[in-house]
Amino acid sequence: MLKILIVGGTRYFGIPMTKRLIARGHEVTIATRGITSDSFGLSVSRIILDRTDEASICTSLAGAKYDVIIDKIAYSSDDVRRLTDNVTCGRYILMSSSAVYENVHANTDEEAFNPSEHQLKWGERADFDYAEGKRQAECALFQNYHNHNRIAVRYPVVLGENDYTGRLRFYADHIINGIPMHIDDMDSRISFIHEYEAALFLAHLVEADVTGAINGCSGGSISIAEIIRYIEENSGCRAVLSEDGDEAPFNGYPQQATLNTDKAARCGFIFGTIDSWIYRLLDDIINAVKK
Repeated sequence: MLKILIVGGTRYFGIPMTKRLIARGHEVTIATRGITSDSFGLSVSRIILDRTDEASICTSLAGAKYDVIIDKIAYSSDDVRRLTDNVTCGRYILMSSSAVYENVHANTDEEAFNPSEHQLKWGERADFDYAEGKRQAECALFQNYHNHNRIAVRYPVVLGENDYTGRLRFYADHIINGIPMHIDDMDSRISFIHEYEAALFLAHLVEADVTGAINGCSGGSISIAEIIRYIEENSGCRAVLSEDGDEAPFNGYPQQATLNTDKAARCGFIFGTIDSWIYRLLDDIINAVKK
């Protein structure tokens, strides 16, 4: 049994991740702002804090010791600093992002971004855009905190039934309702990961023999054209494409934006294929929009 602190475990794929760790028999504490309720009952301990406030973290966690910290909501170097300066842990798992790759391409592996070589800049979330904020979070962890067993998990966009961002639903909404949208590259092929598999992989890493950066995504990829064609064929509607239309969520991706997961396989985790869930998810979204 491991003593685990989860920072941000009450939303989206943090929920099945926490449930998996509980089922594995670990002693789990969740640290949140106390705004979102959870259904974990007596299975977890709870700490209320504001992770952007040094005093709040110090009051709630100073001197605490955990075997593992899973930090799902670090978006800057200062986010990492505040936590690691006040809590002792054996393993620190940082929820990073594939956005750290400035030149993502086909089969991008972890070596495409080295946080030990990128210039570390201490700062808050507002000081960086999302991608640079995640780079700086990794830089802080790997350049300053050598006493930790450190892992940075790099996911692409996480999709699923509980996705609150509505990025995939955007396409169904616009196609079914005849709303013009602007798509800059229909042939762009992208990696995704399902929310449940994202949860299971994070839970797996708690006990896995691995350190450093690690990619996670479903096997295979899908193009924007394939997403649109499937929605059209299964809704009976046609997409309205226009340069003046609403900007589509995945604009700006290169022709190939896919990740290599060989390192994950070497530590004992094999991801399913995107085809095993993406079309079922699209069916659910199409039906929800048509209601």
